[in-house]
Amino acid sequence: MAWLKDEKHRTLSSRTWLERQLRDPYVMRAKREGFRSRAAYKLAEIDDKSRVLKPGARVVDLGAAPGGWSEIAVRRVGAGGRVIALDILDMKPIVGVEFLKLDFLDDAAPEQLKALLGGKADVVLSDMASNATGHRKTDHLRIMALADAAAQFAREVLAEGGAFVCKVLQGGTEASLLAALKRDFATVKHVKPPASRSDSAELYLLARGFRGAQGR
Repeated sequence: MAWLKDEKHRTLSSRTWLERQLRDPYVMRAKREGFRSRAAYKLAEIDDKSRVLKPGARVVDLGAAPGGWSEIAVRRVGAGGRVIALDILDMKPIVGVEFLKLDFLDDAAPEQLKALLGGKADVVLSDMASNATGHRKTDHLRIMALADAAAQFAREVLAEGGAFVCKVLQGGTEASLLAALKRDFATVKHVKPPASRSDSAELYLLARGFRGAQGR
């Protein structure tokens, strides 16, 4: 394989990442089972316990590329459901998934999503992440800005009783988002599925039972 032949030209961090990928059981499982990324198992494990992806549900998947979460969502909501995915990157088509190539932080993106949705959503998913800079505080603030934007969008489109699942990073500021969500949802908690690497600061916020505008 070309990426193995080019090994001598890789940086130390790149070689470390590659070695971890080659040893990762979730990477091997994703290849074996035909999923686009190991991230598919993160959502699957979250949903195995929370059961937010019900048959017939309308789902918005933010930061969808390469499509692992959308693959899980479309399987679990079934033919009667709907999955709309968005990412700034290209994503190969998935049967049953409607895709918008947009930067979610573009002012027009939320309105385009709402127009395509044409009504309320039952679940908003966000696995959005910014490109890492290597500066821990900067990376944390960037991903939390995405999480805050996703949470605001969820408040605007979710039907009463809806759910929101969002990636965050440990580092302090996620506590303020947690507190804000507790005002709008019946239950909010941190979850770390087994597929999320134990040495990663990555966590997910799971908010269920959206109270709607009248509950705010």
